[in-house]
Amino acid sequence: MPKLGPQAPQRTADASDESRGIAAVLDMPWRAVTEVRRRLALPFVRLFFWIHGVRWGNGWRILGTPIIQKHRGSRIQIGDRVIMRSWLTSNPLPPYHPVVLSTRTAHAQIMIGDDCGMTGVSIVASEKVEIGNSVMIGAHTIIADTDFHPLSSAERNLNPRSSEARAIVIEDNVFIGTNCIILKGVRIGAGSVIGAGSVVSSVIPARVVAAGNPARIIRNLANDSES
Repeated sequence: MPKLGPQAPQRTADASDESRGIAAVLDMPWRAVTEVRRRLALPFVRLFFWIHGVRWGNGWRILGTPIIQKHRGSRIQIGDRVIMRSWLTSNPLPPYHPVVLSTRTAHAQIMIGDDCGMTGVSIVASEKVEIGNSVMIGAHTIIADTDFHPLSSAERNLNPRSSEARAIVIEDNVFIGTNCIILKGVRIGAGSVIGAGSVVSSVIPARVVAAGNPARIIRNLANDSES
């Protein structure tokens, strides 16, 4: 027999979510326009991801076609219920450009977990960029595991595309503010917050607030029950 008991709370939750969604549309009509636009564009956006060899996940909300620069042989994997905002009108902090997903070598990987959100974010991998579950990335943030060009001027003149690359890992439940830069070799621990405009160039432990250029720990969230 089907187990009916556990399904009732789910129906209640779904009804509650729907009610909140309707209320939000009534309060902010621009969201209704964006949703209609998203639905009309959906077949073309899904085709775009398929052409680039990126599997479409469950529950995605893709507001505007991103830029995908996928090196042959590389891997871009995105989890479920991900939100990507690329349209100018998709966020009160409008993106300067679409979301960018770029792999620069055949062995590069971009791995994005479930329930993540981003607006006009650029993610560039020569080695690997791994983003966990429930990570929120603020508008215009750049996440790049490569220097793009050699630091030495002599080497730049000889081989301008040669550069150092080291993997980036962003663990679960991280919140990254707008206009941040996450540099190569960085690991951001679970539950941490990166303040707006920060440049992260070193490891950030779990459950802290870090901000500045370079980003430094300014608060510990380990005993903060509201974080």
